[in-house]
Amino acid sequence: MIKVLIADDHEVIVEGLKALLNTSKELEILGHASNGLKVMEFLRSKKVDVILLDINMPEMDGMETTKAIRKNYPDVKILILSMYNKAEFIRNLVELGAHGYVLKNTPHAELVAAIKKVHSGQEHFSTEVQNTIEESLKANGKTGPAYLTDRERDIIKLLAEGNTTSEIAKKLYLSTHTVDTHRKNLMAKLGQKNIASLVRFAVENGYAGEQF
Repeated sequence: MIKVLIADDHEVIVEGLKALLNTSKELEILGHASNGLKVMEFLRSKKVDVILLDINMPEMDGMETTKAIRKNYPDVKILILSMYNKAEFIRNLVELGAHGYVLKNTPHAELVAAIKKVHSGQEHFSTEVQNTIEESLKANGKTGPAYLTDRERDIIKLLAEGNTTSEIAKKLYLSTHTVDTHRKNLMAKLGQKNIASLVRFAVENGYAGEQF
């Protein structure tokens, strides 16, 4: 059972989410918090697997909350659920450590699937969000690393330098499973179908020896 906390200050949205998500036998809705301060208070008393987190909340917004969660509760997965489909918000939240970003008009089935996906250690971005990211990168003449997390930047750099999964795990003090998960996320974000194409992409785009 995946334990979920909803963080949103709109009561109507919260009740709607509860009604939708409670239909899934694999999810347990623990409750909701109307701002980031209440999220942190909730986390001090209960174990949460995934937080559905809004951006625009009073007292402590989604960005500050994401930062605080990643610092104090690194095992908790963060899925941003927002009405804002803006490249700046998406990029900032990914860099802060959010594991996914979906819009509030996301179909019920996709939202449930996204929760399960981030809980398993993967990332999920709705199609509209992915399109926004790609358009922003093209407009700025940039490629994937503009929206990679710090850990992903470390891993793609080491891949470009010819390190194996085991070597990367040792250098970054991670498990090989965690490195594999990051590598899969990198392939999805950068549109690469296998590890060979990912390494080639990394080398061709000058990641070896680069400091991001």
